Amino acid sequence: MGRSAMPEPAANIRDVRLTEVLGQRYLSYALSTIMSRSLPDVRDGLKPVHRRLLYAMRQLHLDPGSGFKKSARVVGDVIGKFHPHGEQAIYDALVRLAQEFSLRYPLIDGQGNFGNIDGDNAAAMRYTEARLTAVAAALLDGIDEDTVDFRPTYDGESREPVVLPASFPNLLANGAQGIAVGMATSIPPHNVAEICDALLHLIKAPRATVAKLVELMPGPDFPTGGILVESREQVVEAYKTGRGSFRLRARWEVEKVKGGGWRIVVTEIPFHVQKSRLIEKIAELMAARKLAMLGDVHDESTEDVRLVLEPKSRNVDPQVLMESLFRQTDLEVRIGLNMNVLDADNTPRVMNLREVLRAYLEHQRVVLVRRTRFRLDKIERRLEVLGGYLIAYLNLDEVIRIIREEDEPKPVLMKRFKLSDAQAEAILNMRLRALRKLEEMAIRREYDALGSERNELKTLLQDADKSLEEGGRVWAAVAGQVRQTRKAFGPDTELGRRRTELGEPPEEVVVPLEAVVEREPVTVLCSAKGWIRTMRGHLEDVSDARYKEGDRARFALHAHTTDKLLLFATNGRFYTISVDKLPGGRGFGEPVRLMVDLPNDQDIVALFVFRPGLKLLVASSDGRGFIVSQDDVVAQTRNGKQVLNIGQGAEAVACTLVQGDSVAVVGENRKLLIFPLDELPEMSRGRGTILQRYKDGGLADIRTFTLADGLSWTMAGGRTRTETDLRPWIGRRGGAGRLPPKGFPRSGRFR
Repeated sequence: MGRSAMPEPAANIRDVRLTEVLGQRYLSYALSTIMSRSLPDVRDGLKPVHRRLLYAMRQLHLDPGSGFKKSARVVGDVIGKFHPHGEQAIYDALVRLAQEFSLRYPLIDGQGNFGNIDGDNAAAMRYTEARLTAVAAALLDGIDEDTVDFRPTYDGESREPVVLPASFPNLLANGAQGIAVGMATSIPPHNVAEICDALLHLIKAPRATVAKLVELMPGPDFPTGGILVESREQVVEAYKTGRGSFRLRARWEVEKVKGGGWRIVVTEIPFHVQKSRLIEKIAELMAARKLAMLGDVHDESTEDVRLVLEPKSRNVDPQVLMESLFRQTDLEVRIGLNMNVLDADNTPRVMNLREVLRAYLEHQRVVLVRRTRFRLDKIERRLEVLGGYLIAYLNLDEVIRIIREEDEPKPVLMKRFKLSDAQAEAILNMRLRALRKLEEMAIRREYDALGSERNELKTLLQDADKSLEEGGRVWAAVAGQVRQTRKAFGPDTELGRRRTELGEPPEEVVVPLEAVVEREPVTVLCSAKGWIRTMRGHLEDVSDARYKEGDRARFALHAHTTDKLLLFATNGRFYTISVDKLPGGRGFGEPVRLMVDLPNDQDIVALFVFRPGLKLLVASSDGRGFIVSQDDVVAQTRNGKQVLNIGQGAEAVACTLVQGDSVAVVGENRKLLIFPLDELPEMSRGRGTILQRYKDGGLADIRTFTLADGLSWTMAGGRTRTETDLRPWIGRRGGAGRLPPKGFPRSGRFR
């Protein structure tokens, strides 16, 4: 056999660095995620999959007044024509658009099982049916009148809209959620009547402040109701920056029962909270003895939510019971606001409320102008044809003669009566019955009416390019459309009434810790290797506590099961641990790293029982530090909270409770410096100021004390020594200090 021919090498092979290729590919992926999947368009408030769903359903003639079609048919059309992705993902998007508890103004009218507020899934797409709602019809209204641009679909066989005309302000009305690469969006739903009021005011007063707009549009309006208990100042600030959050609570009432007792009935739960999961969470807390005042919980919901909470005793205060539930369950949630959207130039950016409203109004101006020009073009063509008809009526006998006698009547007609090609073609296609006198009169009326409409449209287009500040006829027409939207979907309709109550920020309710966790005294033990546990009671002597081989005692704190611990680590982060979650005294306990995400290369610097209002002094090995309130260091996640920013090559080495009027700092060079406490700043986060300067080494330890009482430290053998004459070591913050008194520990630490 002969040797097979070697394939020719490809002509366009280039050597490229892998890092460059990866960067380009990842950038392409990120842009695709941002533009095509995650962020909504500020003009119609839709992502591509939702826009394609609505457009495909319109092509299937699934209008609000028509019959339903199987969801599988809709999903198939979307996949085949516009959106070549997984059918389940597209069906999930369709289902959400039909859920009344997910969308404030549903865009799809669903028939069948589309899921429920308990979190149950919808039936398979072969069982459910769908059609468009009136809101979706408003979004699509005018799409065939050249109001928006179209682009080729993924296979080039047809075209799809880049954006919808959107006479309904969908972005704010229905909100949006999405996570892209490096950015996210979170926009809660709002009441459309209030949105329209804000739009109308902005047309009237283009320089209106966000605070004024918030008066007309005072906050989100969720499909599941609830009570918004965020302060007005926070609401205004969130809308002013485009970022913030809103505090939302369940709606509840006290219901009297026989025998003088009572129970709490929850009738509305917060947005995006699954009722079944909420009940499970309450039951878990009861089993863990963290809701000591609650006796029982059961669900009596039918079509409406009815969640019944039974107290353990009729003497329990309902407000206190609910406050304990608000703090521990999703009966109170925070709804995020991050108005990160794609603007008209397809650029992702965070907009404030006024910018979002103006972007929508500008889109409506563009749509109106394009629609007007489309209509004007149709009128011009129709008037041209009608003009030909009128010429034919005035010269009817001659027209008939030419048609009967000429072999090619069209050019003869055009030359004889100076007709255009379209006019001559229309005359030749005219039916004989149209030659009646009544038809001539109808044509004259239509000609006059269209002529008047043409003049009006031309007058309107004279203001086509005027800005919102300049005003004009176009903006008056946009205002008219906004009023029509308000009337169609406003408070006079069942869909338009406000569902979320605008409440006041709740007064501070003092919840006894016993209402949440049974309060018991414990002693917290933490070893040098970070194994932590609790022992019952406040023990004065813990010397007999056992530790793993090679480990030893380090921290011993008196606390209660209702307390929290603040753990300060060498990375400058504070971690929060609930005492009631610590293991008991049997065995050696558990590693702290199982309870918080403390990196393996970091160590524990200090451990405190959290006491609101008290202050801590934190310091790093490069001699920097500051005072921070304990209230500012409580972490909400396992990752902790970065408080002390560490310089390169340094680490956090000290954290002490602020007491007294002076600060004592000792370096690894055994130089001691004392200066007034008020020379230190109080911060919530940062690197701090210089406490002591070092030629070699860094900070070893720090302590606050009262100067009049003297400075104390622990000597070898456990004895305590107090030095009262401290004048040689008193200086200004940032000094080098002097060698400490005789007898100061060689370790360079006060204890």
